[in-house]
Amino acid sequence: MSQLNPNHAQDAQDRYFMMLAIEQAKQGLYTTRPNPAVGCVIVQGETVVGQGFHPKAGQPHAEVFALKEAGNNATGATAYVTLEPCSHTGRTPPCAQALVDAGVKRVVIAALDPNPQVAGRGIRLLEQAGIEVTVGVLTSQAESLNRGFLKAMLTQMPYVRLKIATSLDGRTAMASGESKWITSSASREDVQRLRAQSGAIITGSNTIIADDPQLNVRSTKLGVSFEEVPKPLIVVLDRRQRLGHSPKSNYQLCRRTDTLYWREDSLVALLKALVSDHQCYDVLVEAGASVAGSFLSQHLVDELIVYQAPCLLGAQARPMVDFNPLALAQQRRLRIGSHEQTGSDLKLILFPV
Repeated sequence: MSQLNPNHAQDAQDRYFMMLAIEQAKQGLYTTRPNPAVGCVIVQGETVVGQGFHPKAGQPHAEVFALKEAGNNATGATAYVTLEPCSHTGRTPPCAQALVDAGVKRVVIAALDPNPQVAGRGIRLLEQAGIEVTVGVLTSQAESLNRGFLKAMLTQMPYVRLKIATSLDGRTAMASGESKWITSSASREDVQRLRAQSGAIITGSNTIIADDPQLNVRSTKLGVSFEEVPKPLIVVLDRRQRLGHSPKSNYQLCRRTDTLYWREDSLVALLKALVSDHQCYDVLVEAGASVAGSFLSQHLVDELIVYQAPCLLGAQARPMVDFNPLALAQQRRLRIGSHEQTGSDLKLILFPV
């Protein structure tokens, strides 16, 4: 039987080595889409003999790289894996079987994989081979790396992050539309990391017309070349059909042949299609007040990221959200997950409550 909680004597050691596995997983955070970021560490006694991470879809999984590095030292060892090892054959062989074949004695797993092709089968395969399995070490830390993948496997909906750059008085642009730049270069660099971990970026036609953005990943500070990062799918909300692939649409995103134009009313239908048709599990919304308000009012935002600059733009400037509750009872309450300074700005990560 798999154990839900390790005993106290093993707890500190298990947490230490699982943290090493999580650090391994982070190395694939920007390149594994649509696969989850996974890390593995093989330990013989108290010595790490192998470690690895999943770098890219179609390439070997984390366990394979760690086992290869461990070699014969994997026999009788403990494997620490951030996500339940797969038990099915896809583009790569099943990792649970690779651990069995290597002769590991124990497998410690941070988080279960809700993918219907795995969903407990990896654990059963290991246990049937006589391997001791421990589940639930640093689960929240491991799951935070793959929020989109985990949510999509469970609900067929992506994890939606809404990013807003605002002034201290909650304004995103002057009345004329001028908005470059409210926030600091450090905040804009941080947004590059958000884009790099997103399968799709949603914006609105108003933003395209006003700002002509690229919405691309171009940072040289990601730890990997931005050329290795899968390009996020650009989705433009364009119900009035103001944009499209034509010589008249000379905006940068309109010149891209892979830009997706969504002209239906339902945002839920769009989000479901991004998962089912495009395998986009993490979605970033970078748009104006109207689109931001629509996502928030329809309870479609999982995480709100606000970069607040220490400046005042005044009452005539454009608001951060087009959302007009008529009473306090209709307000949207948020929980502060974290706060930090990025350059001269305050970065807030908030979650709906």
